Amino acid sequence: MPRILVTTEDFDVGAELARLESGAGAIASFVGVVRGESDGRELAALTLEHYPGMTETALAGIAETAMTRWRLTDCVMIHRIGRLVPGSRIVLAAASSAHRGDALEATAFLIDWLKTDAPFWKREDFAEGGSAWVEARTDDQKARDRWQIGGTTAA
Repeated sequence: MPRILVTTEDFDVGAELARLESGAGAIASFVGVVRGESDGRELAALTLEHYPGMTETALAGIAETAMTRWRLTDCVMIHRIGRLVPGSRIVLAAASSAHRGDALEATAFLIDWLKTDAPFWKREDFAEGGSAWVEARTDDQKARDRWQIGGTTAA
């Protein structure tokens, strides 16, 4: 059963990856960290908002799609919310399988879909003052679109 968590608290990457070891021959992971700058402007913080319930349901759907598309033993998706300072862990996407190919591809799928299909809103707070909501990025959509099959998306 995939582990899905949306939290204000930091997470222990080592403990999460250890949880995936049972029955696996391969574990792949992606850990996202809050950058210190955006478009050349120093960030003071990144604030994330979400709709409770809706967000977890979206993440669970992405995880279930990965579980059925690849031969996985398990996967995990953790995303933080609230005010995060540069250097803070923000997201973990990881997958385990008998072989590395499935784990690597599923992890890429998890993060690509999370970036575009999970209902999070991000506001950048700048060191010199002011803030701006983060717009959707074309590169993120292109990364997600590579998972289309026969003109339809994977989920």
